[in-house]
Amino acid sequence: MQLARATCNIGGMDSLTELTRRLENLIRAGTIAELDPEKPRCRVKTGGLLTDWLPFFALRAGEDSDWDPPSVEEQCLVLSPSGNPAHGFVIFGLYSDRFPAPDNVPTRRRRRYRDGAIVDYDTASHTLTATLPDGGKAVLITPGGTHITGDVVIDGLVTSTKDFVAGPQNISLINHRTSGVQAGNGTSQGPIP
Repeated sequence: MQLARATCNIGGMDSLTELTRRLENLIRAGTIAELDPEKPRCRVKTGGLLTDWLPFFALRAGEDSDWDPPSVEEQCLVLSPSGNPAHGFVIFGLYSDRFPAPDNVPTRRRRRYRDGAIVDYDTASHTLTATLPDGGKAVLITPGGTHITGDVVIDGLVTSTKDFVAGPQNISLINHRTSGVQAGNGTSQGPIP
């Protein structure tokens, strides 16, 4: 007695082999092989396959949007709803030996950058910390002004191209004058608004 091989015809697929291939391609693990930031698209190496250029997920891609592309060799998944990787898209952000987790504290959200900069927010201590590498700079652009409530401690030089005005008397740091100036070892009186 000889068994006949089963075949199926589902949506134009001619064989069980084709159906199996499509099922295997629904979700494939791989690593980012190439990145085209202009498109933005990436290619993924998964098993013996190198995909075509595929879109990748972002946290937001609408009126509010994020730009945080994957790194080459970062682990990822290719999702292909039709089972055809040519129509797939990429989810990345899986930790690996090459790119391990930057922290292991459950109450702290940490972002580590490739140049060594680290930005943390710890919900247990309510502390926001930004640590920049040597030569790093922080730039804050606020056309509407900056308002800080609370004490400010600065350890280091403060350089400004504009004048500082202090207090309710609007005393200028650059143009202030003092009253009661006297020669010798005396001390002048307070600034004049």
